[in-house]
Order: sequence, then structure tokens, then C-alpha cells
Amino acid sequence: MKLVLCPAYLPNVVNFSWMIKQPKVYFYGELSYQKQSFRNRAEIYGANGKLKLTIPIKHSKGSIRKSYKNVSIDYDRNWQKIHWKSICSAYRSSPYFEYYESELYPFFQKKQVTLFHFNIILIEKLMLLIDHSFDYQIVNCGPTKLDILDSLISAKKVYKTEFKTYIQVFKNKYGFIPNLSILDVLFNLGPETKRYLNNIKLNFN
Repeated sequence: MKLVLCPAYLPNVVNFSWMIKQPKVYFYGELSYQKQSFRNRAEIYGANGKLKLTIPIKHSKGSIRKSYKNVSIDYDRNWQKIHWKSICSAYRSSPYFEYYESELYPFFQKKQVTLFHFNIILIEKLMLLIDHSFDYQIVNCGPTKLDILDSLISAKKVYKTEFKTYIQVFKNKYGFIPNLSILDVLFNLGPETKRYLNNIKLNFN
């Protein structure tokens, strides 16, 4: 069986740490879209603590549920502007925000049709920014032939993984908050991001 993953929006530290330790990541989008997951949600460290960023999606009409790969992003609200403003507010004073800002800003300008595609191309860019050679494949076979690693995108999952602390912008106000979006590590640790992720000992129990 292949171990596969549904791509997340600005994946958290555990998710990203797992991905960079795989020789090849297999993305899967054939399952019915599920709420309460990191497929369309990310968490960053804002001035008032943990801040959730959620991409609005177009919901299916009737009882038929769309597969994840066919879920469209809803642009009725300018969520891109809101998310980018929140990211800037949270990390503008971090050590490496200005270094990566121009690389990430286009993702909050250009519109992509599906959430699945948007998440994958954003992950590709983030892998490039941490200088990781990322090999992945989108698989379409039936779920009976797959082992779906759903815990990595569940918003309800609490990990027992131990996280080494690092300097966060608002750490003096609310303490260290672990397992936020990869953006938190990237903007605060910069070139040391990959080393930090590699040193995490994952525990999915």
C-alpha cells in the first residue's frame, strides 16, 4: 500500500517535517472533501496569540459531495488580501520576513481555481524556499490500495511530539506556541528551517 497525504494549506510543522523525510510524497485528492481539517486552514502566531486563516470554498449543492481535488476556492470575499495582511501583521518584524516576502506575495494575488492545486503549488514554493529537493506524485487509484495519512491534516489531532523552542515574534506575550504553519519557522529561522524540521522526532500516537 502507498502512504498518501492530502495537501494542506500552508502546512504545519509536523506535516512539513514528515514530508521532507520522505523520498517521495504521494498526494491524493479523490476522497470526499471533509470539513474541520487543514486542507483549507492554517494557524499562525498573531499579536493576540494563535490566529486561524481559512480559505473559503464553494460548497456542493444537494447531497453530492465533491472530491477534494474538485473543490473550488470561493473568491466572493477577498480572502487573499485578508490572509496576506494577517501574515504581514504577524511576521513583519521577524528576522526573515523581508527575505521571503516577495516569493510568497504572488500566491495571495493570483487566483487559482481549485484548493487542491493551490495547496500543491504553494507547498512546492515553500520546499524551494527551504532548499529541499521535493519529489511528489499525484495518485488517483482507489482508497483500498492506499494508506491515507489523515492525521496530518486533521485540525483536531493533538501530537505528543516534542518541539524545540525557537524565538517567535510574540513569544514574550504568550509563550512558545508549537506546530504552527511552516511560515512561523521560515520567517523566524530562515535558512535553519530545514535543519529544525529534520531534527523533529515525530510521534503520531
